[in-house]
Amino acid sequence: MRNKLFALLLLTAAYATAQDYKIAQPGYTFAFPQDYFNHEDYQTEWWYYTGNVKAADGHRFGFELTFFRQGVSRAESSRPWFVRDLWMAHIALSDVTGGRFYSEERLNRSGPGVAGVDAQTGLVWNGNWQAHIAGRGEELRGVADKFDLALQLTPVKRPVVQGQNGVSQKAEGAGHASHYFSLTRLSTTGSIALDGKTYQVEGTSWIDHEFFTGSMAANETGWDWLSVQLADGTELMLYRLRHKDGSIDPYSSGSYVDANGKSQFLSFRDFQMTPAPDNWTSPSTRAAYPIRWHVSIPRLNMELDITTPLKSQELAGRFGTSYWEGAIDVAGARDQSPLRGVGYLEMTGYAEPGKPIIPR
Repeated sequence: MRNKLFALLLLTAAYATAQDYKIAQPGYTFAFPQDYFNHEDYQTEWWYYTGNVKAADGHRFGFELTFFRQGVSRAESSRPWFVRDLWMAHIALSDVTGGRFYSEERLNRSGPGVAGVDAQTGLVWNGNWQAHIAGRGEELRGVADKFDLALQLTPVKRPVVQGQNGVSQKAEGAGHASHYFSLTRLSTTGSIALDGKTYQVEGTSWIDHEFFTGSMAANETGWDWLSVQLADGTELMLYRLRHKDGSIDPYSSGSYVDANGKSQFLSFRDFQMTPAPDNWTSPSTRAAYPIRWHVSIPRLNMELDITTPLKSQELAGRFGTSYWEGAIDVAGARDQSPLRGVGYLEMTGYAEPGKPIIPR
């Protein structure tokens, strides 16, 4: 019934085209806290939370909570159920110690309080999944079928603007870009309820907020993205965009954030992100995901090996594409000094080839 309802909504909505929205262009100046919230002039926007936490007994979890806004109509209407935007959300829990993965998704129209963003109250929500963004931190709440989470996130560093000159370029040409910033390290505490037991947890989280109109090029089929939080207080973000012929787009890029919060842009020429011949094949979609990677950044004298403690972390989508996103372990060295850390890896475009995907 829900799928039929939203199909009807899409058919009857006054469709907007990409030309009705702004594109991400160089020169954008971020302003906080305003840019934490909604940007209706852009067609697509998301708030992306991931993290690794542990209980006092060592029980480890990874989590994901994401909110997506997709512009549908730019028409003005006073009707409370008018479809101006569609709101999708994902929630996932990686029970690393227990060896299990749980995920859910939902799709809603705004309606009278069903889903949306309210800068006055600081809320981003979709039903009873919500992020409360306040001056000194954020709170996440999510009630899923098999687990609940309630987490408090306190930023350790200032926001990092990704890309150059206010844009994260995704391909050659105007409009193939996004406005993109991250909070790369947030001290995280709270609780996770699973199987009748509540775990008090602590660890670190990462937030991405991105808004744009149609950032990917027609010849791009997916991407591999990772965030890394190293034990020495530094962070790393990298993504490589894959063409349909298997080549990598030269606008793939990333950033490195030092222990004091100073970031530096990493271009395609500054790093290599190479999959090892170690795939996990999904029993649901039959997609084969490379779950082991080597990262080399000569500019930083850094070599890292990326592995995952839980192979099965695919979100098999009903409303969008299926993709793999999950907790990772990181080990390596910089200037011959050992490095260890945790993070998150996202891989899209491996399942359901030819179907549209929402680019990160």
